[in-house]
Amino acid sequence: MRYKLLGRTGIKVSELCLGTMSFGDRWGFGADEATSLEVAAAYAEAGGNFLDTANKYHEGHTEEICGKIIAGNRDRWVLATKFTLSTANGDPNASGNSRKNMIQAVHKSLGRLGTDYIDLLWVHAWDFTTGVEEVMRGLDDLVRAGKVLSIGISDAPAWVVSQANTVATLRGLSPFAALQIEYSLIERTVERELIPMAEAFGITVTPWAPLGGGVLTGKYSRGSAPEDTKRAAGNEQRLSPKNLAIAKTVDAIADELGKTSAQVATNWVRQRGANVVPIVGARKASQIKDVIGSLDFTLDDDQLRRLHEVSRIELGFPHDFLGNPRIRGIVYGDRANDIDLPSATRLR
Repeated sequence: MRYKLLGRTGIKVSELCLGTMSFGDRWGFGADEATSLEVAAAYAEAGGNFLDTANKYHEGHTEEICGKIIAGNRDRWVLATKFTLSTANGDPNASGNSRKNMIQAVHKSLGRLGTDYIDLLWVHAWDFTTGVEEVMRGLDDLVRAGKVLSIGISDAPAWVVSQANTVATLRGLSPFAALQIEYSLIERTVERELIPMAEAFGITVTPWAPLGGGVLTGKYSRGSAPEDTKRAAGNEQRLSPKNLAIAKTVDAIADELGKTSAQVATNWVRQRGANVVPIVGARKASQIKDVIGSLDFTLDDDQLRRLHEVSRIELGFPHDFLGNPRIRGIVYGDRANDIDLPSATRLR
């Protein structure tokens, strides 16, 4: 396991992050505590140190399990958790990004996790009600108090993140160091704005669902029955003809390499940039060991080209306009191919 820098914080995180949404059983699915600890032990044995959770997962049960994972060796782990989502139905102030919910959520998370600091606190989703300056000031207060070391944002528009980090820079506040988004071969629309924005600001990207909710594991495209019928039902909208074609291409490359489809799909995300750290989850130790096997190889240029072609999206305006050869010729004086241009100017 190699390690990457978390934004510009200087914190080193393993190149795969262990997602824990499947740890706990209060939602009617997931791994029990013993199995969750086994998964985390297999991840740690491989060198993993980046643990991602949330106060909402299994209504707090997941954080309790994570507390047991880090117990006895707290400082080794880079522990990330989230706030925003409702933790008390009917209470309008038990959700959102207000300072009130932020503070009470962090205090409760610290208790469940059994620690006195959080390495990375995520805004779980943008609520469009709390002002950007209010959110950044509240988060910075937690950093200055030593309860949080760094901050990140999940599931938010690129214009919000860029505005927030610009405000933070101008006000001397802690900026977002990491961005959590859905990103996989079947969800590439983030390449329009979010990925280029993260590159421009030096923000680490931690994609969730790199296996497309299981679509890219081969369990649908290879004709085998899904293990979890409840979750399979939730994947119906992902099982489009295009997505199944993408999955079959992943399967074909996996067969050529003698690897699993999950390893190939994970590697495609992992190879998207130096600032990308996929979040991988598992409900049993065999699954996490399989995904860790993706670190043993890389996809070559031809394999990446095939995956790119089958999963290609339309970037839309202004990207397609600015990428038009005629426009590029006007912008760069017909010398675009002779200039070392930033990655954001290249067609993806």
